[in-house]
Amino acid sequence: MGLKTVAPPRLPSAPTEYSAQYQEQFMNILRLYFNQINSPIPAIFGSAGVGTPGVVSGLTLAQPSPTTPGQFVISLPTQADFANLRSGDIYYDTSGGASTSYPLRIKA
Repeated sequence: MGLKTVAPPRLPSAPTEYSAQYQEQFMNILRLYFNQINSPIPAIFGSAGVGTPGVVSGLTLAQPSPTTPGQFVISLPTQADFANLRSGDIYYDTSGGASTSYPLRIKA
């Protein structure tokens, strides 16, 4: 959740002597890389309460679909990914019900 993959930049080879142009290029590459790391990822978060203020009974995380503009995809794994999950990971149990009622589970 909230993690994204940003490929590290290929840094240019350093010249044998000081070069202001090289330093500018190097700093620009690093600045762009850090901006990518620090930029927020697009995501939609929604929660459902149980009637008691401050108590959340469900949390939905979705992110824009990379293949279908305007559509959102669930960003949490499902029970189909159960074998790859670690103990304590949260996943959607999609084994029954409608997509609006998938319960969240924690792998024990």
